[in-house]
Amino acid sequence: MTREDYQDRLERLRETVIALGDLVRDQLADGLSALFAGDRALAREVIADDQAVNRRSLEIEGECLDLLALYQPVAGDLRSVVATFKIVTDLERMGDLATNLAAYTLASTGSAPTLPDVDFERIAALALELVEDAIEAFVTDDADACFAVADRDAELDARCEAVTERIVRTLVDLRVDGDAVRAGTAFSDESDEWPLEAVLTNVSRTFVIVRDIERVGDHAVNVAARTLYALESSEELLA
Repeated sequence: MTREDYQDRLERLRETVIALGDLVRDQLADGLSALFAGDRALAREVIADDQAVNRRSLEIEGECLDLLALYQPVAGDLRSVVATFKIVTDLERMGDLATNLAAYTLASTGSAPTLPDVDFERIAALALELVEDAIEAFVTDDADACFAVADRDAELDARCEAVTERIVRTLVDLRVDGDAVRAGTAFSDESDEWPLEAVLTNVSRTFVIVRDIERVGDHAVNVAARTLYALESSEELLA
């Protein structure tokens, strides 16, 4: 293979990673939309499309291994290929989180009230912005943007922590009467009483949704960190 062939493969590798990032971002957006709207058909599409994410991820990882074995890149090229391999892992895991969100939609029965003041759409929008910014930092080779992603993730973490604390305070205020919960004004729904099991299921689901949204931000930071490593050999953002 000539040097030109090698450079062409590196460029194609980069393009496939960008395409995978766009696909995963769309999967996350659809998974969240399905969750908020209770759209079970869209949720099934997200789950089915995860196979494409997995397949593309494996193809890109295979290409990275081929480049390492055949060309034995050094310096910046070596960092770029290794970083790409790691970035693909984080993108694939984001795809898994999108599938989780879709699965929560299918599992929901609508038999429990909604917890108050939990603005899922606000924190979800921030998580999606982090994913978009991390991919854009990779596309543009922007080191400053990598640091900005890490800074904004701190904001996402704080919001998720605030939601979790709000849920815990709500639970403390609940009045349990046998197998029922007398919610009063504790829930946004105006009904006075709900089955205890349904409420606890709803609370557990709320916790895992917040956890998964927070993890989306963590993976976005990882993408930014790998990008920074490829650009500057800096491990400052690496966990």
